[in-house]
Amino acid sequence: MNLSPPSPETAWLLLVVSLPTSASAARMRLWRGVKALGAAALRDGAYLLPDLPGQRAALEALAADAAGATDNDGKYGNVWVLSVHATGALQHAEYRALFARSSEYAAWMAEVSATRATLSTLDEAALLRAARRHGRAFEAIRKIDFFPDEASVRAETQWRDFNAAVDILLSPGEPRAAAGNIPRRDPTQYQARQWATRRHLWVDRVACAWLIRRFIDPHAAFLWLDDVRQCPDFALGFDFDGATFTHVGDRVSFEVLLASFGLEEDKGLARIGQMVHVLDIGGTPVAEASGFEAVLAGARERLPSDDALLEEASRVLDSLYTHFSGARKRATQPPV
Repeated sequence: MNLSPPSPETAWLLLVVSLPTSASAARMRLWRGVKALGAAALRDGAYLLPDLPGQRAALEALAADAAGATDNDGKYGNVWVLSVHATGALQHAEYRALFARSSEYAAWMAEVSATRATLSTLDEAALLRAARRHGRAFEAIRKIDFFPDEASVRAETQWRDFNAAVDILLSPGEPRAAAGNIPRRDPTQYQARQWATRRHLWVDRVACAWLIRRFIDPHAAFLWLDDVRQCPDFALGFDFDGATFTHVGDRVSFEVLLASFGLEEDKGLARIGQMVHVLDIGGTPVAEASGFEAVLAGARERLPSDDALLEEASRVLDSLYTHFSGARKRATQPPV
């Protein structure tokens, strides 16, 4: 008997189900469940999945639910979750081919392209709804894309381009990253100053304004510009081309302000910086990012001015800062 562990490249899970013909509700739950997991149907009642972390538990939960189904005579169905292994490279390739997501990506990209052609006709609320709708669909495919290939790369590129187009419409004048170092600033020289940025605040700008007033210049006054070319000489500009504080290299304006004033070691601010970064230019996902974006989008639709938006967003950012700053402490506390 071969007791050696299976190679990760040849480990698969097989769900085999035989349900009573009258158990229609259980059949529907099972079908929806295996579809959500991204399982491949080998035939009616036989579903294959790669044996990746978390998949066995999810499959066994579906099996447990299906095993409880009975027919009108009280007879139970039969359910098995089996470990199977490809007999060689050819069979492994055949199994992998069952999970190709090129058709799903192609359909999604066609929808995105159709929406892209109408972006200039959409108002702000419609732009945000379109971005959220396509984003959810993209994440649903990526969640079950166990073997990413060229199709996933093309989809990722199109998604970045789509978001960039939406950002241009939502935030005209979005800065381009400058090259060079970030000089260290003396906070005492930046007190009770007037700061200026583009109006219709969005993620980076509203977070910068909060950071300035909360950690850099408590008595800061803000000027929201219709045209950054009209920025007064005495004002400290942020988050637009030519501003005192704007994108440098791969850092967004919020991160540049952190570096400029020696705030990078503050773990709460660093975590907010990660969130702002991913929402502004992409990157490693941060769990709270989509929630903050949704709150900010709703506030923009509801509130009459950038001053009101900053006031409300500041309360949210205060709460996130408290949460991020105490996350490690809470994690080490014993449960009550």
